[in-house]
Amino acid sequence: MFGSAQNGVLLATRLLMASALLPTGVARALNVSGFAVTLAGAGCPAPNAVATAAVIVQVFGPLAVILGVMPRITGLAMAGFVAGMAALLHPFWLQTGAAAATERSFLLADLGLAGAFLMYAMTGPGAWSWQGWRSNAAAPARAPAKGPKAPARKSGVKRTGGRAPARAAA
Repeated sequence: MFGSAQNGVLLATRLLMASALLPTGVARALNVSGFAVTLAGAGCPAPNAVATAAVIVQVFGPLAVILGVMPRITGLAMAGFVAGMAALLHPFWLQTGAAAATERSFLLADLGLAGAFLMYAMTGPGAWSWQGWRSNAAAPARAPAKGPKAPARKSGVKRTGGRAPARAAA
């Protein structure tokens, strides 16, 4: 894929990754204390502080991904956040039966999303992003390349394919 098709796919990918976290982040922002209770039930130390930090990451991280702001930092931070929360909130190894299968599915889905954020960190957001706009705005306009530069000639001497020029008899 080239050009605008690749940039369109990267934009769609960013939107899909953000859509996996942003609605939950907004819902948790509206009920931070309820999320802190959930974290406390999972055995998380300092659940109020962790809930507040998680809400900040889960709301502003996807917005940064959508816009394409600082993709390496954002992608790595979001991958770590998703993997950490998945391990904390979906401990399938503590469950049995259908509950274990459900929690394992949730954990694996979140780990897949963490992998997508890692790929985003490595590939970047594409040209249809804040970073793409900034790099295009900062790049000075260049004249088109005309190919390799020809070697300079010495005055009056014509090159003849490596052989010495023939001299006229006097």
